[in-house]
Amino acid sequence: MGKKKKPDAVDLAAQQRVREQSEVEQAFLTGVRTQRDFIAPSSIELQASYFRLGAKYGRTMYVYGYPRQIYTGWLSSIINIDEVLDISMFIYPVDTQIILNNLRKKVTQLEASLSINSEKGKIRDPGLQAALSDAEELRDQLQIGSEKFFRYGLYVTVYADSLDELNFVQHKIETIFGQQLVFSKVASSQQEQGLNSTIPQLTDQLQIRRNMNTGAISTSFPFTSADLTDGKGVLYGINMHNNGLVIFDRFSLENANMVVFAKSGAGKSFTVKLETLRSMMVGADIVIIDPENEYQKLSDAVAGSYIRLSLNSDTRINPFDLPRVIDSDDADDALRANLVTLHGLLRQMLGGSQMTADGQIMTGLTAAEEADIDQALIDTYARVGITSDPLTHNSTPPTIADLYDTLLHMGGTGPSLAQRLRKFTSGTFAGIFSQQSNIDINNNMVVFNIRDLEDELRPVAMYIVLNHIWNITRTDQKRRMLIVDEAWQLMKHDDSANFLFSLAKRARKYQLGLTTISQDVEDFMGSKMGRAIVANSSMQLLLKQSSSAVDVLSGVFKLTEEEQKRLANFPVGQGLFFAGQNHVHIQIQASETEYNLVNTSPTSTTQKPTVSGGYM
Repeated sequence: MGKKKKPDAVDLAAQQRVREQSEVEQAFLTGVRTQRDFIAPSSIELQASYFRLGAKYGRTMYVYGYPRQIYTGWLSSIINIDEVLDISMFIYPVDTQIILNNLRKKVTQLEASLSINSEKGKIRDPGLQAALSDAEELRDQLQIGSEKFFRYGLYVTVYADSLDELNFVQHKIETIFGQQLVFSKVASSQQEQGLNSTIPQLTDQLQIRRNMNTGAISTSFPFTSADLTDGKGVLYGINMHNNGLVIFDRFSLENANMVVFAKSGAGKSFTVKLETLRSMMVGADIVIIDPENEYQKLSDAVAGSYIRLSLNSDTRINPFDLPRVIDSDDADDALRANLVTLHGLLRQMLGGSQMTADGQIMTGLTAAEEADIDQALIDTYARVGITSDPLTHNSTPPTIADLYDTLLHMGGTGPSLAQRLRKFTSGTFAGIFSQQSNIDINNNMVVFNIRDLEDELRPVAMYIVLNHIWNITRTDQKRRMLIVDEAWQLMKHDDSANFLFSLAKRARKYQLGLTTISQDVEDFMGSKMGRAIVANSSMQLLLKQSSSAVDVLSGVFKLTEEEQKRLANFPVGQGLFFAGQNHVHIQIQASETEYNLVNTSPTSTTQKPTVSGGYM
């Protein structure tokens, strides 16, 4: 047998290189499989009082001292600071019985110390007395279960681009803490542990803790203010929690509906007009139902259409108009939907108390009358060639006068209903709603003024105007806001309240944002539909309220005791602003130009725009 060839040094070296390369490749493949390798900085350098993560400098601090009393929200000034930082809190529950045993010993020691000092004739130590009082109070609260005991650690890591900037940020944090008698230190020679304690890996490597009860810990709850600043939208005002701007796009929410509640003079109309003006600047069309001539000044300023509705005006709105939704999904149901709307309108027009021939009082409409009205409406449309076929909807619609004629010549209760409808066709209220429409709302702002209408006719007018706007909305879909001021007048009648709720529920489909304004909260919320409208509004604004209104609203909006107190005492132009799940204390703010355009109060002509007060 031949001798085995002995490997030379070159072969051995080559084999070693292959093994090393394989080990390196294996280590690399193992490393890339871990998440840390993807998120870790390119390098880390640890010093006694700071560290470097790549090009960034960082420093971890811990809180070691607190005042005897600390107030809710004390940490918000740190959280809202305009610096890059990480904050970690570690809370460890402690067995109550252990703490009670220690407190009993502590109370005994303190009492003994006070007794000894007293026997020696020494002046009573106020610090010792305060410690005894605190210990006894905590002991009593723990015994009845109203408090729990914890170990609490608070760490802050700050970052900067240079060491000088890092020192500046550290001094800034220490100053804010010091103003509240909260004392902090740099985690000297423990920067690695400090960094690990503040990055999101749930490890407390510093383990610097302070004894605290439930009340003390709750004051450091970090989420003390909501931020309602969006990337787009309009400015609503100043967030009084953190002095931030409330910029929001109502059309980005689940729906674009909004309700505004306030007592007279609290600033509700001013606020809505301000939002209206700013919304127009970002491309929204505005339609307003104005019962008190509040919006004419603004309408004139933006070259809007101001439509006055009165018995003496030439303006006409025909409630029998149909939306022109040919080729739309709603086209087949357009006539049916308008028939339902007309049913509600006629119940409102004819449903009041009536004296019969035998002297009895008749209220509402009977089942027979409802059936006859239904048939009469169908026949009235059919007489002018309009059927359920969408192709017939371009025909000239009938009027209330045509319905009167149909009722008059049909059997059953028709002639009686015709007589009750007569005042709207040839009687006191004739003309305004009994002829073909002659208005054009093809404008960026359209205001319907109903101030000059009789009180009896106002709810009917608001109903008809709403229906007319709804038809336009379905015909020409675009981003549009509909503002209904003094909406409580509609809530007094079931049919108009139901119609407003239906509009609120379906508005989003047609890019419509409904704003309902009311100063009579009790009437509005007393209606079942009123509460439903609030539930279908993603935005709410509550300005200053009467005490009775606060009680009503607190249950609906789940207000805290503090919010209830504020709501009754807000200055003009301040309130609670709800948007989705967030709500803030807001100050309405206007520029001088805006203020001059939207302010209509005769008592605040000299008021500065920085204080939004004195509005209707």
